[in-house]
Amino acid sequence: MLKNDIWISEQASKGMLNPFQSKLIRHLDPKQKQKAVLSYGCSSYGYDLRLSSKEFLIFRHVPGTVMNPKNFNPKNLERTPLHNDKDGDYFILPAHSYGLGVALERMRVPENITVICLGKSTYARLGIIVNTTPAEAGWEGHLTLEFSNSSGADCRIYANEGICQILFFEGDPCETTYNDRKGKYQNQQEEVTLAKI
Repeated sequence: MLKNDIWISEQASKGMLNPFQSKLIRHLDPKQKQKAVLSYGCSSYGYDLRLSSKEFLIFRHVPGTVMNPKNFNPKNLERTPLHNDKDGDYFILPAHSYGLGVALERMRVPENITVICLGKSTYARLGIIVNTTPAEAGWEGHLTLEFSNSSGADCRIYANEGICQILFFEGDPCETTYNDRKGKYQNQQEEVTLAKI
């Protein structure tokens, strides 16, 4: 069963999401409808996570190397600077490139829930694809987020604003949670976690 805003708020009060925004924020000054942002916070049946401003990495071509998920070479990644102007803080994801960021919110997934992370339509309409990522029952930490810029233009990726939506699905209790099996991506910090086996 897909969980609603009432359930999300109740679980957030028990530490499922931190920091937690109980209503969907679209303007930093909502009364005047000024300072528009990419929405974040609790929606009807999900939660829009924010992108942390701490780190954003872009894959680059290193001649003579082949990417290997069993032996990941961090030299294939480079930090991109955080920019700021009247529209806010942002990273630039070049055309036809791939980048890694991290969610600002820390999650602690209940043991009968699996979370699915999906992209936001505002970014999708620019050609930005957020990789569909699960967070299994018992997982906790800051999600590392993966972005593909499939367009022919560079794109701003805003920090501290909505970047993706997570949906919470309840299932029958499982025999072994992600925490029980000591999953390799457990307790990720607010920094990009690289591929590992």
